[in-house]
Amino acid sequence: MFDGLQSLWWFLVLIGIMILLHELGHYLVARLFDVHVEAFSFGFGPRLFGFQRGETDFRFCAFLLGGYVKMAGEQPGEIAVQDARAAFDPRSFPAKPRWQRLCIIFAGPAVNFVLAIFILTGLFMFRYERVADPPNPVVGTLQADGPAAKAGIKEGDRILEVDGKVNPNFEDIRRKEVVGVGRVLPFTIEREGQRLTFDVTPVVTGAQGPGTTGWTPQVDVQISAPCCGVNAIEKAGLKSGDIFVSMNGQPIRTASRLVEIVDKSNGQPIEVVYRRNGQEQKTSITPAWSKDDGKGRWRIGAALQSPVDVIQLPFGQAVAESWRQNQQNAMMIYKFLQSIVEQRMSPKSIDGPIGIAVQSGRAAKEGAVSYLNLMAAVSLNLAVVNLLPIPLLDGGGILMLLIEMLMQRDLSLRVKEGIIKVGFAFLMMVIVFVIYNDISKILPGG
Repeated sequence: MFDGLQSLWWFLVLIGIMILLHELGHYLVARLFDVHVEAFSFGFGPRLFGFQRGETDFRFCAFLLGGYVKMAGEQPGEIAVQDARAAFDPRSFPAKPRWQRLCIIFAGPAVNFVLAIFILTGLFMFRYERVADPPNPVVGTLQADGPAAKAGIKEGDRILEVDGKVNPNFEDIRRKEVVGVGRVLPFTIEREGQRLTFDVTPVVTGAQGPGTTGWTPQVDVQISAPCCGVNAIEKAGLKSGDIFVSMNGQPIRTASRLVEIVDKSNGQPIEVVYRRNGQEQKTSITPAWSKDDGKGRWRIGAALQSPVDVIQLPFGQAVAESWRQNQQNAMMIYKFLQSIVEQRMSPKSIDGPIGIAVQSGRAAKEGAVSYLNLMAAVSLNLAVVNLLPIPLLDGGGILMLLIEMLMQRDLSLRVKEGIIKVGFAFLMMVIVFVIYNDISKILPGG
């Protein structure tokens, strides 16, 4: 119960900041163009409380999942033209030039995108984990029944090209896999000097997960510290910072392969080749039986990690890296939504308010860095989703204005009202679906 209340609190903090800044973008640009703003609402539905400042009612409403800025004459039909001489209020929203209205609508998503840039920039200036991700990764492990293995890819293959991307790193490949469910991705690899091409089709992980082809890249497996109450590595002369090269003649390309070999040793000595200060050395290590995690297993007593450099990026580099990551993530969101529309991925993979609340509570427990990362991701998602050309979303308003600019005249009142009704019905269905989807995930068997 307490965890649930904590998650709700951190969700309200997160979504509150998102709503406030999004609507503040609309409000400030509207004021810049001298538009009469009647209300600045945090939430929808009945007004609970608020205050009047100038001509604007700043209010809190009953349903907090959203907000709006109410501008004079914004809704179709709100200003009735009684006769040919009647004119718009010069400070109403429709009376402003279309380019100004476009700026006002676009300001909300723009603020959310800027916020995502700003948060990641600050995080990267404080702590940036630089993980080795070289081009042309080598396949470290394969799922035996995964798409990559079934297509003919083997451990040790070096990936040269994927789906037209030459010299990709693992991040490049993973992005293509995540949104490539049901679509053939050509993999060009190098094996023993030969260049080979395989067609691999990503599948979803579980019932709702992202796409995968079932492989992980080769990484250095390094000892970070002794652990688990087993002193096998000390007896063998290994220490923190040493990198495993092979065990019993088998290359150690991933931590999972090392664990597999140790598990199968049955306590027999293992011949180990390791690298220290760039030099390869040999030793023998004897695993010990341990029940440190409550389950008995053979261990060598080493906490493992991939070498990671933790640095602080200068401001210019932090901004550039934040821009790069947000730009790539925005494209990922659009491709993810496209794959759902094309029925290559399940819409059940979408998280709604309950799912985000659970993530908020979890991230808050992990610390400020995790929570700020989640805030940046939610802010970017809000920007991208709001720019979709759906009526009642900012993207729908932008699309209607662009159409009117091309036509050089307003759409008819009847058309606008019809579009808004359809958009409202669609959004209500989406909201009901995502909430139902969230609940189904947390129920037994969900």
